[in-house]
Amino acid sequence: MPDYGHDLLFGAVLVPSAAHADDAVALARVADRAGLDLVSVPDHPYRPELLDAWMALAVIAASTTRVRVFPNVANLPLRPPAVLARTAAGLDLLSGGRVELGLGAGSYWDAIAADGGPRRSPGEAVRATREAIDVIRALWREGQGVRLPGEHYGLDGATAGPAPAHPIGIWVGAVGPRMLELTGATADGWLPSVPHVPPRRLAAGHRVVDEAALAAGRAPFEVRRLYNLSPGPGGFPRGPLDAWPEQLAALALEHGTSGFLLPAHQPALLQGFAADVAPATRELVTAERKRAADAPRPAGGSGAARGRDGVAGRRTGVAGAPVPAAFAQDRSRATSPEELTVRPTPPPKARRSAEPLWDESTRPAGPPADPERHYPRREQEPARNLVAAHDQLRADLDRLREVVREVLADALAPGDARAEIQRLSLRQNSWTLGAYCASYCRITTLHHTREDEDLFPHLRRSDPRLGEVLDRLTEEHHVIQVLIERVDRELVAFVREEGGERERQALRAAMDLLTDALLSHLAYEERELIEPMARFGTGW
Repeated sequence: MPDYGHDLLFGAVLVPSAAHADDAVALARVADRAGLDLVSVPDHPYRPELLDAWMALAVIAASTTRVRVFPNVANLPLRPPAVLARTAAGLDLLSGGRVELGLGAGSYWDAIAADGGPRRSPGEAVRATREAIDVIRALWREGQGVRLPGEHYGLDGATAGPAPAHPIGIWVGAVGPRMLELTGATADGWLPSVPHVPPRRLAAGHRVVDEAALAAGRAPFEVRRLYNLSPGPGGFPRGPLDAWPEQLAALALEHGTSGFLLPAHQPALLQGFAADVAPATRELVTAERKRAADAPRPAGGSGAARGRDGVAGRRTGVAGAPVPAAFAQDRSRATSPEELTVRPTPPPKARRSAEPLWDESTRPAGPPADPERHYPRREQEPARNLVAAHDQLRADLDRLREVVREVLADALAPGDARAEIQRLSLRQNSWTLGAYCASYCRITTLHHTREDEDLFPHLRRSDPRLGEVLDRLTEEHHVIQVLIERVDRELVAFVREEGGERERQALRAAMDLLTDALLSHLAYEERELIEPMARFGTGW
């Protein structure tokens, strides 16, 4: 898929809890001061533990100065489009043009019906959403008497207005093909979420949106692509914050995604997202766009300058619709499709532990790669899967370290600690830390065992020159296992002795040494095995 050239937006998804009514507003202020572009809240009117989304957005808008706010996404079955239109326009006027409209066709139909809303079939939901978009846009054109027939929503002489302070974007949370077609034909943006549309499914969704846009006489770049992120195990982006910019930049350059929304309940995460992830991602995307713009054009190519939206000059496509010149240009990257594009994760720049580890300078290196060797994409999958598995281990380790750190630092009162651990999907007692560590350690051990018993022998048979590297990796696996057992012992001691100072220090030291060892090892393993795995596969 192409890069549509949109400016990049970074924002937050905040949960407006009724039990902690001030939390979402306080986090929105953090996002605003940190420089994020967007703040959104989910809209589930049938859940009494959540504040009303529009009430929360109004207070957030009044408590901030620059962020744009929107529901993520508005529950159409319980919010009539005429009311949505005037609510959004009114808040846009009051906030100085800082409102967008995320729109959803509805789900959780039992809960919607229990609150008096309709229960719609998938086809009815699509038709209702199309009618709703027509109603909303008609009412934003101030001063007109509007008549719109409709199966679900219609207007019978309604007076339009008020007009919003700026052209509000309608961003649809679509998943199924018919909703994606509707998005391409009528909406201003597509807003999927990682759990429902993981990165591997984005290209198929963009294709449906693009084709529907062209069929409707629109340019695909007229539909902004946003993404509700879900970091952590099994989600996206993967790994620590410093690993996110490259992943998000790849989505921008390869899929055209230009808005990234991070669910967060901690100020530090929002600040890191704004201060570190956003500028680094923008820098990567800007550099690649400049490289692409400076690259020689194919014969007959257009040299049109970019317009005010940052999109290159247009050409005529299907049904006479304008399409970006990028669609017709050579979209090749800096590397050939047959070059090895999987890259190892660099090791941490600094160690956490003062205890001696292994001597990294004695690590052997494998034979150099053949510079003439080509690697079709399918042959690179084993290496790509290795990095993905390692990213999962890194993410799990980050989560474990954060939970241990807060408990050791007495950062939370006993009652609040229970809720904080629950947010990390852990049960509510100190032994939970041991259970979580045990689960993480099992995953790590299984990963290493499979390498030792299956992958390493296959690579050794395929190229005996890898023998010294594989021997060293196996030795390090045994060291990591010893460190895992040490963390487990210190964790048990910490709970048994009710968190005395000696036990605190011992657990902290064990966690730091395990972290140093594992991150160093994973980086070394990727550095040495990515190319051989692309060349020889896994043998599985």
